[in-house]
Amino acid sequence: MGLKTLCLGMFFVIFVSHIYTPLPANIEESWKVMVLDTIAKTCTFMAICFENIGIMRYEEFISMIFHLDYTEPQSDEYVTVTDTTFVDIPVRLYVPKRKSETPRRAVIYIHGGAFCFGSFKQTALDFLNRWTAKTLDAVVVGVDYRLAPQHHFPAQFEDCLTVVKYFLQDKILTKYRVDPTRICISGDSSGGALTAAVTQKVQNDPEIEHKIKAHALLYPALQAIDSYLPSHRENEHGVILTREMAIKLVSLYFTRDQTLPEAMRRNQYMPLESRHLFKFVNWSTLLPVNYKKDYIYTEPILGRASFSLPALMDDRASPLLANDSQLQKLPLTYILTCQHDLIRDDGLMYVSRLRNVGVQVAHDHMENGFHGALSYMTSPFYLHLGRRIRDKYIDWLDKNL
Repeated sequence: MGLKTLCLGMFFVIFVSHIYTPLPANIEESWKVMVLDTIAKTCTFMAICFENIGIMRYEEFISMIFHLDYTEPQSDEYVTVTDTTFVDIPVRLYVPKRKSETPRRAVIYIHGGAFCFGSFKQTALDFLNRWTAKTLDAVVVGVDYRLAPQHHFPAQFEDCLTVVKYFLQDKILTKYRVDPTRICISGDSSGGALTAAVTQKVQNDPEIEHKIKAHALLYPALQAIDSYLPSHRENEHGVILTREMAIKLVSLYFTRDQTLPEAMRRNQYMPLESRHLFKFVNWSTLLPVNYKKDYIYTEPILGRASFSLPALMDDRASPLLANDSQLQKLPLTYILTCQHDLIRDDGLMYVSRLRNVGVQVAHDHMENGFHGALSYMTSPFYLHLGRRIRDKYIDWLDKNL
């Protein structure tokens, strides 16, 4: 018994020392964040170990952890919550109970999780969507799209678009008493990417009658063609999300072929014919000066990859690749970015591109923020940062939807 305890203790010390990195100085509630970061990186470390020894795949272990946080639909005195399907795609509906004299606002929320994990069933997202419905007296729809790697791109995009188009039908809007002129699509992280891509499609499709009034992107991932932006370098070993983790998961979104993540680590995975797309993600022109710091822009080396993945050049996967004429038709936009976030620069560049073509954009930047903070709004993982992000998002919706 004593030897087993000693071995377990030594293993614990080894992996904690392996995954621990100092937190940025301005992170508040630093001990809480340190614990959360350690838990996240411990789970990643264990997932890699299990995959290497053949017990289970990396993504299967992480998915198992996510499932521990899933909730059942629970109505309360303010909101009726039900799980149903829209065209066979699972959704969770939040409908306010109090009577309304006029049609309500609506929010369609697309969860994050690197396209591989997550659900509207997660405690924090259920809390957020319930809070949105109650605070705004709005109908809220949470979407559960198909996940990678069982389903590669564009399955996730197609599912989200299907739900949005279904909801925008007159008969459905009438059923839930929703005002067709007051509908928002929102999403965090990879859900932000899907939100941006779906909104681009809806706003530019003449066959879709009802358009979106607003869309909100919370620390969104918006491009997959340059894996070495300044934020990637600054936050390579960042809080919660690391560069290695992001590369592994984004790769699974497109393929199981291990040559892609290997090439992404070197930023040498895009084909020669993608050269014209880099003007849309050229951080030397699109990032504000204070985020460029002393980094020197060099275009990624093209044509080195031994594989062909046209999806990497698809603006449905990387909404930052949309041309200016597509972006001009976008509705009111809210973008929230976090300073200590690996994908911070995606959101900052989208702010620049949208403002350059005349789209009205509200931008909040959390100087002490980090990726995934919105997931920490409920006990036992409550953070003031998560609540502040929620409040900024809800306040913008209330004023603009």
